[in-house]
Amino acid sequence: MFVSISHPAVPRTEATILHADLDSFYASVEQRDDPTLRGRPVLVGGGVVLAASYEAKAFGVRSPMNGREALRLCPQAVVVGPRMSAYSEASKAVFDIFRDTTPLVEGISVDEAFLDVGGLRKIAGSPSDIAEKLRKRVRDEVGLPITVGIARTKFLAKVASAVGKPDGLLLVPPETELEFLHPLPVERLWGVGAVTAKKLHEHGIRTVGQIAERNESALSSILGQASSRHLYALSWARDPRHVQVGKRRRSIGSQRAIGRRPRPPAELDAIVVGIVERLGKRLRAAHRVTRTIVLRLRFDDFTRATRSRTVFEPTARNDLILQVARGLLDDALPLIAERGCTLIGLSLSNLDDDNAIQLALPFDADSNGSLDCTIDSLRDRFGSAAVTKAVLIGRDQGMTVPMLPD
Repeated sequence: MFVSISHPAVPRTEATILHADLDSFYASVEQRDDPTLRGRPVLVGGGVVLAASYEAKAFGVRSPMNGREALRLCPQAVVVGPRMSAYSEASKAVFDIFRDTTPLVEGISVDEAFLDVGGLRKIAGSPSDIAEKLRKRVRDEVGLPITVGIARTKFLAKVASAVGKPDGLLLVPPETELEFLHPLPVERLWGVGAVTAKKLHEHGIRTVGQIAERNESALSSILGQASSRHLYALSWARDPRHVQVGKRRRSIGSQRAIGRRPRPPAELDAIVVGIVERLGKRLRAAHRVTRTIVLRLRFDDFTRATRSRTVFEPTARNDLILQVARGLLDDALPLIAERGCTLIGLSLSNLDDDNAIQLALPFDADSNGSLDCTIDSLRDRFGSAAVTKAVLIGRDQGMTVPMLPD
C-alpha cells in the first residue's frame, strides 16, 4: 500500500530541497566496473546512444543520438553494450542511501530524486553538509559520481544540479534565486522543449530573465494561456510543490524504436503484443488497473501522433488491453503506410488501485485475469522467456530498461 506524504502548503524560506542526480548514469557504471574505461569517452548502446560519458559529451555527443553520428563526432569513443541488471542494482543501492539520509524522498527516475532535509539541521547539519555527506556515501559505497542541487523549491534545485554538473554541489540561497536564474537560457525551464524554445527565440526571448520581463498576456499570445502562466511563475522562482513520498504514477508506458525500414502490419502487430505483455505485467505487479489505452506513433519525418480509447470497466487483463491496442493500430495503418513509422509506444492511463474494481459476475472463464497472474509468476521464477506468445517467438523484443516501482 502506498501512502503519499507531503508537507503543508506553506512557502518555505530556507533552501532545504535537494535534487540528487547521478552523472551519466549508465556510462558511469561502465567506467566503475571496467577501470580501463575511466577517463575515456564511453558510449553505451550501438545503434542509439543510451548514455555518453562526460569525456564523450565534450565532443558534442548526446543521447539519444544515432550511433554513427556519435562516432563521427568522437571517433575514439569506446562503445559498450548496455547491462540493465547492473544499472538496476546500482540504482537500488543509491536509493537506499537517499532513504537513509531522509524519509522524504521522491524518486523521479532510476538516477535522480528530490530529498527534503528540512528539520534535519540539529541532527545532521545544514543542507549543504547533508548533501556533501550524501555525495561522499554514493561515491564510497556505490562508486558513482553524483551532483546535488540545493534550493528552496524543487524547480530551482533541479536547475542547480544541472548547472552544477558533473560531480558537483550547488546551493542557491533564497536571496540570490533571481540572480542565479535570470541569466540562464529559457531551455532550463521545465516545459521548454525544442518547439517552445523556437517560438520564444523568434520573439527575441532567450533568457529566463527576458520571460520575467514580459507580462503573462504578452506571453499568452506566443505560447497560450496555460504555458505562459506556468513559465512566468517559474521565471520568478515560484514553485509551490513539495517533496512527496509514495506518489504513484498517473500512467505507465513503453515504446519501441523500429528504424526506418517499412514493416508489414503483422510485424507491427507483434511489436504491440510484446509491449502489452510488458505493460500488463507491470500493471499487475503494482496492483493497479487501467481504463485508457494510448497508442503513440512517430513517423519518418519525426512528427508524432497519438490515438486513445477509454474502456467502460477498469482492467489489468492482457487480452482486453491488447484488443483495444490492436483496434487503435488498425485505425492508424493507413497513416503509417503513408508516412512511415519509426517508433511505436503504448501507455496506460486513468490508473486506479486494483481493489477499487467493482465486483462483476465471471461471465467468462478468466474474468479475473488469473491466467495472466499465473504466467507472471512463471516468468518471475524462470525468466521472462519461460512462457512466450507464439507470435513473439524468435522476435527481438528490445531491451527492458530499469525503472522505479510503479
